[in-house]
Amino acid sequence: MVLTIIVALIGFVVGGGVVWLLLNTALKNRSKKIIREAEVEAEVIKKDKILQAKEKFLAMKAENEKEINQRNQKMAVAENRIRQKEQSVDQKSNELQRRSKELDVAREKLDKQVESIDKRKEEIEKLHKQSIEKLEAITGMSSAQAKEQLIESLKAEARTEAMSYVNDIMDEAKINANKEAKKIVLQTIQRVATETAIENSVTIFHIDSDEIKGRIIGREGRNIRALEAATGVEIIVDDTPEAIVLSAFDPMRREIARLALHQLVTDGRIHPARIEEVVNKVRKQVEEEVLETGKRTSIDLSIHGLHPELIKLIGKMKYRSSYGQNLLQHARETANLCAVMASELGLNVKKAKRAGLLHDIGKVSDEEPELPHAILGMKLAEKYKEKPEICNAIGAHHDEVEMQTLIAPIVQVCDAISGARPGARREIIEAYIKRLNDLENMALSYPGVIKTYAIQAGRELRVIVGSEKITDKEAETISYDLARKIQTEMTYPGQVKITVIRETRAVSYAK
Repeated sequence: MVLTIIVALIGFVVGGGVVWLLLNTALKNRSKKIIREAEVEAEVIKKDKILQAKEKFLAMKAENEKEINQRNQKMAVAENRIRQKEQSVDQKSNELQRRSKELDVAREKLDKQVESIDKRKEEIEKLHKQSIEKLEAITGMSSAQAKEQLIESLKAEARTEAMSYVNDIMDEAKINANKEAKKIVLQTIQRVATETAIENSVTIFHIDSDEIKGRIIGREGRNIRALEAATGVEIIVDDTPEAIVLSAFDPMRREIARLALHQLVTDGRIHPARIEEVVNKVRKQVEEEVLETGKRTSIDLSIHGLHPELIKLIGKMKYRSSYGQNLLQHARETANLCAVMASELGLNVKKAKRAGLLHDIGKVSDEEPELPHAILGMKLAEKYKEKPEICNAIGAHHDEVEMQTLIAPIVQVCDAISGARPGARREIIEAYIKRLNDLENMALSYPGVIKTYAIQAGRELRVIVGSEKITDKEAETISYDLARKIQTEMTYPGQVKITVIRETRAVSYAK
């Protein structure tokens, strides 16, 4: 058994050795074959790379030779140009040398001519002195005196011609300026059309029946007295059928009284305590409406960034009037006119519109009522941080302060245009007649004036002067002086045209 095992082990070892030898031999043969194949493949790759390198080298060589040929061609062209330039420079140099020689010759000739001219000049000066001495001897005047007389005569002639020229230019400038100004104003007025309505100082409150009048009056008139005390409005209850008259110069008070009466009549409870309650409630409603009106107006006109107090003042304009013209409507119209006119003149449209809207805020303020409304409006604008040009335009629209910007005269003109529209304002008849008389008497105070007529509702003054006492030039002076005097001493809406008439009449009778 042991022997068998030993023999088996020996056979296993011998078989393993034989197998190992066989595997080792096969592996060596395989590796040699792989190496030979790798060497062959490497040789092939090497040959390919060598061929590629040779091809690339030949291509680069050809490209370099091409670049070298191009550079050589460029250098040859540049050399040709340089040779040509050298040739032209040489030619120019020769030409310059030739001209230099010619100039030297010409300079010598010129020097000779100058010498001869100097000699002739000396001779001419001698002759001139001799002629002057002869003239002085003949005229009995020195040359300085004759020169002064000649200069004076030339000055007088030049002054006359200059004055004529200046007058022509001024006349032409006036014609063109008036034409352009009228064109701009007419375009502005045509493009801004607003309704014209005159405010009254009374409001009619309509009622359903006359029985309500007794309830409004109350026992011994206590209700009507309480209503008048609470609103500051005079309530007139007369025989007018189904109507009660509310009278007050303040439209805001009239509106509060009207709304309060409407609520009291609708509710039916009319007694002093209820009247005070309703009036206070309506007053708050009107104040809210004032603020809302101011905001809506600024939005409609595209004016932004206004102080809340200024917006409130704008809203108050709805319940104010100037010579019967609603102040808010007047301010809106002035703002639109300013915008159009500023646009025509190439100025800032937004600033002009803003100044036009705010120009009359001094009329609705309760501060310092003794100041002119333009000055008060300017102070309010400064207080609420408006720009200096806006403040100046507000203060200067009635010439209370000096105009400092081009917006100021635009606001003044547009304010006059809005107020001067036919039917826009109402004047008291006595003040109207007084203004006409003042116009006529002011013109009659000038010497040589025969008759004066104020026509077109005081917007034109015609002055007739005596032709034997007043010359045409003096007639122009009277017209100019009258315009300045009326402008500084009188108050009037719009503008006043002064026409001075001087005519000569020759009258004879055939009998």
